[in-house]
Amino acid sequence: MHEPRDPDPGTPLPLVAEQAGASVEDGAVGYRGVTACHAVGISYRQLDYWARTGLVVPSVRDASGSGTQRLYSFRDLVVLKVVKRLLDAGVSLQNIRRAIETLRSRGVADLAGITLISDGTTVYECRSPEEVVDLLQGGQGVFGIAIGGAFKEVQGSLSHLPAEPAGEPSPAGEAVVVDAGDELAARRARRRAG
Repeated sequence: MHEPRDPDPGTPLPLVAEQAGASVEDGAVGYRGVTACHAVGISYRQLDYWARTGLVVPSVRDASGSGTQRLYSFRDLVVLKVVKRLLDAGVSLQNIRRAIETLRSRGVADLAGITLISDGTTVYECRSPEEVVDLLQGGQGVFGIAIGGAFKEVQGSLSHLPAEPAGEPSPAGEAVVVDAGDELAARRARRRAG
């Protein structure tokens, strides 16, 4: 069996895996720290600190003394990239660590298989389009409002309700029924006309 080595920086990952006789995503190949740093865009110092403190430990092979090389799987690199993106978004390393620990305590072994979102302060796990969980508040559920969905809902409700033109009062205070689609077309036409 041959030892995985750092590929030429210009060699694409799928080709490197093919040369090694393995799939990039199956964990049968490993990437040394220097390669991981280049792939993710972090310093070796960050990588080393995150491994020593348990934030992202290499799953192929951890260092076991002086002279041994850590080997990171493709999925490890994905997790490292997520951590970097959260840092770039302004989330503190302490909050990132708490979020990852919360996921691990709930039994999430494959961190690369989940979706995280952040507002720059906290970290949320997106379980489905309807369910988002705040990982820093003990797994408290939060909700989002899709503006596009609200727009369509209001547009549908207005389709059978009366409307009045904004420019002129209607004669004798009568409501004028205007199709929502026609009203939008009329507004666009007025804007184009100046």
